[in-house]
Amino acid sequence: MDVDTRVLRYFVAVAEHLSFTRAAESLFVSQPSLSRQIRRLEEDLRLTLFERTSREVRLTAAGAALLPAARRIIADWQAAQRAARGVSAVLRIGFEATGAGALGTRARTTFSARHPEVTVEPKRFDWGGEVEALREGLVDTAFVWLPADTTGLRAEVVAVEPRLVGVAASHRLAARTSVTIADLREEPLVWTRRAPRHWVDWWAVNPRPDGSEPVWGPENDNVEEMLDHVAAGVAVCIGPGSMAAYHARPDLAWRPITDIAPLRIALARPADCANPLVMAFAEVVREVARTGGAGAVP
Repeated sequence: MDVDTRVLRYFVAVAEHLSFTRAAESLFVSQPSLSRQIRRLEEDLRLTLFERTSREVRLTAAGAALLPAARRIIADWQAAQRAARGVSAVLRIGFEATGAGALGTRARTTFSARHPEVTVEPKRFDWGGEVEALREGLVDTAFVWLPADTTGLRAEVVAVEPRLVGVAASHRLAARTSVTIADLREEPLVWTRRAPRHWVDWWAVNPRPDGSEPVWGPENDNVEEMLDHVAAGVAVCIGPGSMAAYHARPDLAWRPITDIAPLRIALARPADCANPLVMAFAEVVREVARTGGAGAVP
């Protein structure tokens, strides 16, 4: 039988977390979908890989035997992809929403001018998805919004952006030049299940300085849905400075939040990456940062 490496990744995640809930969160998939994939794998193998009770999930003997082999298969496949791409003239750059803002755009333009033989393919992912894309081999390098789990990756902070609140143009806070996090105490906040909970909490500033929890508003799966909720006046959102410029709309207003930490943006790649194009792009990003790209970290 043939087994998709994605299903093996699902199996490894459940085996490592011993929790379908936590594994689903780490994989950015729904728990029912993950459970179906694991059951299908067990049916295909005609083996029981996990013992499930209302209190815990445990590996069976068969599951424990499969785990090291599954890890090797995943690692070998990822290494094979990277080796093949290392001799190709294609560089795939992952990002979410506005990526690294002006720094990312300038870096790509500079890189393409120096390497006209290379095809640069930007790959956009939704909330936090660029990290998993790196691990899956879907991209060669990525601009990652921190905080993020960068285990197994090399990541260096290349840009910093202030965080702003997005409100409807008619909202009371639109008349202000800036706000504090306390000003958002009663405001419903758009959020998502597609990102890890620690990522959601960081963006929401949860808990707030006074120990309170944000008022959770409607959910979204991507930036376009988020901004539609905000423009409709049913919630507010928190985003980086580049979002105000790149997603400017007449029905939205963006105001800086003066008392919360800024967003840090890292350029990341697999820890064992030897792709010369990835290294060349990283050097260009550092150069652009040194010469003062918007929001860049010198």
